[in-house]
Amino acid sequence: MVLKLQNVTLYTGNGEKKVNTSIAIEGKTILAAGEEADRLQAGTVIDGTGKTVIPGLFDMHLHLGMDGVGDPFAQVAGDTPALSAYRHHVNAQKQLKSGVTSVRNLGSKWHIDLDYRNSIESGLMQGPSVYGSGQAIVMTGGHGYPFSTEADGEDGVRKAARETLKAGADVIKLMATGGVMTPGVDPGSPQLSENEMRAAVEEALHAGKTTAAHAQGTAGIRNAVRAGITTIEHGIFLDDETIELMIEHGTVLVPTLAAPYYIVQHAESGGIPAHAVKKAVDCFHVHRESFRKALSAGVKIAAGTDAGTPFNVHGDFAKELELMHEYGMNVKDIIVAATFQAAKALNVDQTVGTLEKGKAADFVILDEDPETDIRAFRQTHSVYKGGECVHESSNQLEPAIG
Repeated sequence: MVLKLQNVTLYTGNGEKKVNTSIAIEGKTILAAGEEADRLQAGTVIDGTGKTVIPGLFDMHLHLGMDGVGDPFAQVAGDTPALSAYRHHVNAQKQLKSGVTSVRNLGSKWHIDLDYRNSIESGLMQGPSVYGSGQAIVMTGGHGYPFSTEADGEDGVRKAARETLKAGADVIKLMATGGVMTPGVDPGSPQLSENEMRAAVEEALHAGKTTAAHAQGTAGIRNAVRAGITTIEHGIFLDDETIELMIEHGTVLVPTLAAPYYIVQHAESGGIPAHAVKKAVDCFHVHRESFRKALSAGVKIAAGTDAGTPFNVHGDFAKELELMHEYGMNVKDIIVAATFQAAKALNVDQTVGTLEKGKAADFVILDEDPETDIRAFRQTHSVYKGGECVHESSNQLEPAIG
């Protein structure tokens, strides 16, 4: 049966906005959107006057095994595999209810994100589409080493990449620099070398998979870009030369603006390790300016939060979009970054990421238009995943009469 939602504002995800129009779905698929949908006859027609429809959102960087507590590394260290699996599910449900229908999980101990993905795909439980990296690959003692795979040298990293792909990873996560949360490492310091990362990139490409690099310092970012990494995570210290290199290579930036924001906001809470607070405070302003420079220069950007890091809780994807807007990105481009550009960076844009005929019926109904008020991303009325309504507010939409 065809379901048609009419009289809505529609953001397609590829930069277009249509007003007073329709979207029609049949089963798990979009049958039509825009003028073609306006003309379609449908078994059920719902009046969406005043509502805005956007594609299902992608959070391109999160950690389902972390809850956003002050010291998430300690939380991971104390978890059993079973408890971690339960965390993955609870946090994924929070994401889904907020309108995030696809997540890229970049680092889970024991590769639990891959098993969790499989449980959703098999129909065992409901959740967002999960694209997982399993355990990240780091140098010995590198950023995140307590819950990652340590490897050194081109041969060592290549073997680790192959083992991670064998486990079923959708994306290979590599640590190109130090980071904020790991004690004793400098966010600006390079870690895995260009050649080490290139070995992993080659293996991912052979398997038809993508790659992501945690890369905060300038030298490490350049190493990752030259190695052929698909996405740069964080990109805190970007200069003009590095930005030009990213544009030349078509590298996508996932800025995770919310991660340092929440650490700085809660610096006095006492729950965050002192070393992490100091590093986040030192990085905060330069991170914001790096994002602005990358945006102005035309770097491809996909939205990701790093949810699970201190006070950066699951289900608050809207904060990342609000920060992107505050730092200069317009609403249409924000929606593209959180939908089509994300799907393209994952090589799944042929089936998801935009509201087009034949694509999966993953979409979100908002109560307001975010171009009118950026806080509209928080006003989620309904979330559809594969044509099924998986979340709806108490104020349900009624079938149109006549």
